Amino acid sequence: MFFILFAVLVSAVFVSAADHAVTVGDGGTLAFNPTSVTALEGDTVTFSFRAKNHSATQSTFAAPCNKSGIDSGFVPIPANSTLFGQWTFTVDNASAPLWFFCAQTGHCEAGMVFAVNPTQEKSFQAFLATAQGNGTAGSSTGVSSTVAASGGVSSASAGASAAASASSSAASTSAASSTANANTASNGAAPSLRIHRIVFTLVALVFGVLL
Repeated sequence: MFFILFAVLVSAVFVSAADHAVTVGDGGTLAFNPTSVTALEGDTVTFSFRAKNHSATQSTFAAPCNKSGIDSGFVPIPANSTLFGQWTFTVDNASAPLWFFCAQTGHCEAGMVFAVNPTQEKSFQAFLATAQGNGTAGSSTGVSSTVAASGGVSSASAGASAAASASSSAASTSAASSTANANTASNGAAPSLRIHRIVFTLVALVFGVLL
């Protein structure tokens, strides 16, 4: 009985992690929607790519339009497609803000940027202003690669892929699968400390009930 109760409690802890949905380029706009999210450790962020050819590429607060971390790679989606590419990563450290941009030429400078857990000192508006004022920033090559993530990002979801359906009735096309496999320097793909603490608390409560 103890093991059954423990399994149920642990399952409930892992299910409690939230997924934050972000659309990329919806309606032909050069924007992430929403432009920022507030996430806890263990939460996931899923980018859903709309028409055209965008990316979700990690950067830094100081250099918004320069690649520095994980990268979805370019995800081409045909016009009028009903299938959208998706890419997911896990937040491993909620105290460290994460910064992203679209690496397509000119998109970052046009304000196509996104943030996870921005702070008062490092706000999204300040990040956006820097991006729009940085006309000489380089862009990513668009090739998905395995890189060390900075700022508390765990490994991206292994099942995340980019798929596209052509609008022509005579043909269809699918975008290349895009999976990032980034690890934090401190903890790799280990479960977040928040989940560890909750599990230990639940174990203590179960022992207390049984005794």
